[in-house]
Amino acid sequence: MNRLAFVVALLAICAAGPALPAGSSAPVVFSDSGPEPQLASILAAVEKHQLDAALQQTEALLRRYPNFRLAHLIKGDLLLARGKPLATFGNADNAPVDKLADLRDEAIVRLKAYRDKPASAGQLPRYLLQMAPEQKYAIVVDTAKSRLYLYENDGGRPRFVADYYITHGKLGADKAREGDKKTPVGVYHVTANLPAKKLGDLYGSGAFPINYPNEWDKRQGRNGHGIWLHGTPSDTFSRPPKASEGCVVLANVDLDALAKNLQVGVTPVIISDSIEWLSFDDWQNERAALERQIEAWRRDWESRDSERYLKHYSSRFQTRDQNFAQFAAQKRQINAGKQWVKVELSRQSMFRSPGRDGVVLVTFDQQYSSNNLNNQMKKRQYWIREDGNWKIIYEGTA
Repeated sequence: MNRLAFVVALLAICAAGPALPAGSSAPVVFSDSGPEPQLASILAAVEKHQLDAALQQTEALLRRYPNFRLAHLIKGDLLLARGKPLATFGNADNAPVDKLADLRDEAIVRLKAYRDKPASAGQLPRYLLQMAPEQKYAIVVDTAKSRLYLYENDGGRPRFVADYYITHGKLGADKAREGDKKTPVGVYHVTANLPAKKLGDLYGSGAFPINYPNEWDKRQGRNGHGIWLHGTPSDTFSRPPKASEGCVVLANVDLDALAKNLQVGVTPVIISDSIEWLSFDDWQNERAALERQIEAWRRDWESRDSERYLKHYSSRFQTRDQNFAQFAAQKRQINAGKQWVKVELSRQSMFRSPGRDGVVLVTFDQQYSSNNLNNQMKKRQYWIREDGNWKIIYEGTA
């Protein structure tokens, strides 16, 4: 019997990823997050004409995930293949064309992400430059691959833990306005934990809102609200890759696993439309360069030399209520009354925003003391590369 045409097509699409081991019916396993290892094993069995073994594996997959529509479709094709050659993926009579297209897209996205997983090869996402001690985990979402990566804080260095299939906005990423059906791109934080009992069935086992739009989004004129990480309806295991109004949607079982690691007000959620990966050395060099600039800013503040201090700020700098000229005038006036200044920084985090903006969100606890004032605050800054140097473009309390 000929191989199923949809298997040949999927294997061709995924060929850029790691190859199947010689003589094996299963691919190299990078993680056990979700059904991807079993899907890949099923397709490998079909490729070898082992349709009975593929059917047994599919039935095992459905016992684990009873509402997994993609697995039901594969099972249907395998049963039909016993009686006739199949021309495509999804051969059920009178099946809705749009539903079949969604399931084909999901199969391709899941397998490509499984076969091509940079996170497992010792590379780090460029965005997680420094995690603060209290940030036990961080999330990086890749909308191009419909994938969410979970990282653990290993002494400030991100360590890959798991990854999950996700659904995102119907019209893609880079949200700019209310109702555009896109998922935002940027650095965010979990702001709440909404239990299922307070939500409709659409949101599945719960929801975690994030702080879109953040300060940088607002400065860029982006608007909208209600961007959440949430689950799926009770009768649905997973949704197509592009099916939400802008939220990041996970299978309920995956959201439940992820929820154990989310800290309200603490966990960063970085959303990218295509993750940039760095080697450990490149990641370390980029982090060290920015750390040196932050330390120079701190020292120059202590020097009470206003012009040295202000050179760290972009001419486009602004706070919530001051532009650069107003801010500079105020700092010169304050420094004129200081005999000494001491600034200490602690619990620092640095997260690079994906996309064209290229800004880095820096947050830290600041302890300021001088001859006439002492205070403590949690400060948030956005740094940007300007004429080859790091400059502060926004500053405020966190």
